[in-house]
Amino acid sequence: MAKPKLLIVEDDEGLCSQYRWAFPACDVLLSHTRQQAVALVKRENPPVAIMDLGLPPDPDGVSEGFATIEEVLRIAPKTKIVVATGNGSRKHALKAVSLGAYDFCEKTVEIEVLRTIVDRALNLYRLEEENRRLANAPARSPIERIVTGSMSMLKVCRDVEKLATTNVPVLLLGESGTGKEALAAALHELGPRAKQPFVAINCGAIPENLLESELFGHERGAFTGAVKQTIGKIESAQKGTLFLDEIGDLPHQLQVKLLRFLQDQVVERIGGRQKIQVDVRVVSATNANLEEKIAQGVFRGDLFYRMNAVTVRIPALRERGGDVMLLANFFLSRFNREFNRNIRGFTETAAAALDAHDWPGNVRELENRMKRAVVMTEGRMIDVTDLELASGEEAMADLDLRAARLRAEREVLRAALARSNNTLATAARLLGVSRPTLYGLMEAHGIEIDGMKPLAAAADTMAARTGAARADVAKTE
Repeated sequence: MAKPKLLIVEDDEGLCSQYRWAFPACDVLLSHTRQQAVALVKRENPPVAIMDLGLPPDPDGVSEGFATIEEVLRIAPKTKIVVATGNGSRKHALKAVSLGAYDFCEKTVEIEVLRTIVDRALNLYRLEEENRRLANAPARSPIERIVTGSMSMLKVCRDVEKLATTNVPVLLLGESGTGKEALAAALHELGPRAKQPFVAINCGAIPENLLESELFGHERGAFTGAVKQTIGKIESAQKGTLFLDEIGDLPHQLQVKLLRFLQDQVVERIGGRQKIQVDVRVVSATNANLEEKIAQGVFRGDLFYRMNAVTVRIPALRERGGDVMLLANFFLSRFNREFNRNIRGFTETAAAALDAHDWPGNVRELENRMKRAVVMTEGRMIDVTDLELASGEEAMADLDLRAARLRAEREVLRAALARSNNTLATAARLLGVSRPTLYGLMEAHGIEIDGMKPLAAAADTMAARTGAARADVAKTE
């Protein structure tokens, strides 16, 4: 195994030689000034450093030593610093500890004592590293390609696992980049059709005049350029699963033809007269509000109800508390291997910026930013500029206690609504509040469910109760 790195920050050449001799089990890195020490920390990231406080240009004082401690810990906050201080300088040693140093040892140094302190520091560093590794390890989920620790997302994974064994049509609703195709593939791979084809088509990415041919196929001579018979995506998925992504962009005339197929499982190629029976499970996905499109007359209601025997709503990344850093570390590890890099982690400002960003592109955006950062960064730590995010200082300003409480309250509200499948009575019970209080909280945080504002939901509920009460009175009369 590689020797652990031990940084020595000492301007006395004789002591430097003594330290090198005293720690044969370590890879000793020598520096005599703050600038040298900072450069070594950036390049080598040593777990432990032994540091003298009297460094040039202030060898008889402690100002340069304190400045070195602060700068080293700013760059590598996990490094354990052991301060070597002269007799009678205990107050300086205690101040060094208050600045973040791990421990101190008085000069003239007793080598055995110093070895014990360094061994303890190395063991603590290894233990903390292991704890961090375990904390950052992707949470186990029923779906291999989904990395999450969020309760709402884990519930989605469990729902998909249950639905995979059935043959019912499933509609996946979620913003772009939330993992709809990965979940559709899981519905196929975890079910009885796993050994048969999984065929995906993006209804919004193909021109309208070509989409019908892509879906249903065509016979030779059916139109100009149709020089041979072509089987469509529906037929290609025989015995397997057809994934219709961005179904909300399907042209209106094709909606009629798709509805007929969903009802009968029969297709006709363009230019053909033969009815072809197929056995296909259909999974659809969209980031559009289909109910709104139905109201506008651009999407057929009968097709919507035929497709969504079961609807699975996928939470956005900003609603999956804690998943941003979990995924960032997952992508860091993956891209380190892929591009043969050795990036160690994130600066404090980068971590703050990751947490503060709204992630409109969801997991796909995070993946792309992490790929660029790993490829382009010149340091051992990813900084906010590598991610091309808002200033880390601006993000860290969000540590305001009132803002933090509001964020936490919003996350808990969203988690309760997700766990209750947007059933307000259940969500209120989970939160331990009354339904009017829940409505007020949802209004304060601008949270809507199924496109309905919370106060409107409250009004609808009250109207329904009033109507029911009137009906009961009418019956008794």
